[in-house]
Amino acid sequence: MAATPDKEDELDESSAPLIEHLAELRTRIIWSMLAFIIAMVLSYTVWKPIYNFLTHPICAALEVRGQNCQLQIIKLQEGFFTAINISFFGGFVLAFPVIGYQLWRFVAPGLYRSEKAAFLPFLIASPVMFLIGAGFAYYVILPMAYSFFLGFQQAPVVATPDEITTTGNIAGIAFQGSMHEYLNLTIKFLLAFGLSFQLPVALTLMGKAGLVSSHGLASVRRYAIVGILVLAAVATPPDVISQIVLFSVIYALYEVSIQLIRRIERRREAELRAQGLWVEDDEGEKEQV
Repeated sequence: MAATPDKEDELDESSAPLIEHLAELRTRIIWSMLAFIIAMVLSYTVWKPIYNFLTHPICAALEVRGQNCQLQIIKLQEGFFTAINISFFGGFVLAFPVIGYQLWRFVAPGLYRSEKAAFLPFLIASPVMFLIGAGFAYYVILPMAYSFFLGFQQAPVVATPDEITTTGNIAGIAFQGSMHEYLNLTIKFLLAFGLSFQLPVALTLMGKAGLVSSHGLASVRRYAIVGILVLAAVATPPDVISQIVLFSVIYALYEVSIQLIRRIERRREAELRAQGLWVEDDEGEKEQV
């Protein structure tokens, strides 16, 4: 019977770290939510300048065609919900460094010094690559996409009395876009390309953890090409130029990922050789002891 209290004490002691981790997680989530709310409120105060910045691609495409840049409020509440959506988007972008820092503070105590040194660069590279991807979509893809979409417009043609019997009047097709729909489409493009540019970060981190290898990624290159082609076809309009551009960029990132993982493997091999923990089998394949 005396062993029962000891076991209960052991269970209580083992549960204490879990409670501490949950309390720490709650604190980090609270700080992240506060940062997001504050950033969202700040974004709401400047939602019009942000929206004006996001409308530059469509305005430039309309200007080329000699059209005025004006989007419509289709529903009475559409302007308000557009401002709210911009606030959420801007709040996430502004609060992302704080959210990433809170994530790092929660994970870092459980990591060794070498693991911290390996994880921290990826935490910094992730938002940088997201911004590069979003910038690529904004300055390269969106102008091509909106120019393609606006190409379906048609000027009205009024037939003369002599032509009515043969051709008749031709109805015009004009762009009268909704501000809410335009914002949703633009944000989808920015998020899609920002996430696509996370490919080298994710693959390199997996290579660092030993989940993938440069040889394995190179061996499935043909399947990766097919997957990237499908992604380019889905994420861009049916415009061959924009699809080729997106495919070229993502495939280049895939090849860069292979080279980064290969560099990590060579560095790991050199360290293991220095420690005498690296051997080669009969077929010349390298493996760790």
